[in-house]
Amino acid sequence: MRRADITSAFLLILQKYFMKHLISASLLSADFSKLGEEIQMLNSSEVDWLHLDIMDGNFVPNFSYGFPVLKAISKNAKKILDVHLMIYHPEKYIERFKELNSGYLSVHYEAAPHLHRIIFQIKDCGIKAGVALNPHTPVMLLEDIIKDTDLVCIMGVNPGFGGQKFIENTYHKISELKNLILRKNADTLIEIDGGVDHLNAHRLLSEGADVLVAGSAIFGSNNPSASVIQLKQIQI
Repeated sequence: MRRADITSAFLLILQKYFMKHLISASLLSADFSKLGEEIQMLNSSEVDWLHLDIMDGNFVPNFSYGFPVLKAISKNAKKILDVHLMIYHPEKYIERFKELNSGYLSVHYEAAPHLHRIIFQIKDCGIKAGVALNPHTPVMLLEDIIKDTDLVCIMGVNPGFGGQKFIENTYHKISELKNLILRKNADTLIEIDGGVDHLNAHRLLSEGADVLVAGSAIFGSNNPSASVIQLKQIQI
């Protein structure tokens, strides 16, 4: 075995046994009639991040919340804001998300023809920069940018639609991305968004995921806080 391969394998073992995975709660699945209560529940839970899906009705066919709602969320949230832009021309709005104290801001590879420029535009605002990939987009397209990327969000379903079946090829994409990250000696986190539940979470983490975005797995539970604990306690 080559020395580089031994080093990569050792780093993967370290990550598996000493680095705890993160849970990002998708507010799109929350009850918006009592959004304040939902946020307070998450504030007191073991959730690490709050995941905010921003849709423009063009890149994806649905709309989500606008800036007035986002300001209210930012004011009340005590967790890191993990913002996922499912929009065209994301560069126009990055300064607005700086004002909302976003911790992570992910743009879609498919919607950002000048990806390198946008990543550093995000970083210049003091925000961690992420890239999201649609199910059909190969992870190897990130080879030249992976070291500059703080997070890669792999979609486990097609963005913009609820109630979809988890795409099985996602597991292979996670493994491919993990190998790329190790080969490039990058510090990039792998986030999985869409179709995550208590049944597939263990395998997602075993393949190399660092962050699980959970929506209905949390908000569809009779005890959301307990569901978060169950997801956090998964061992690999």
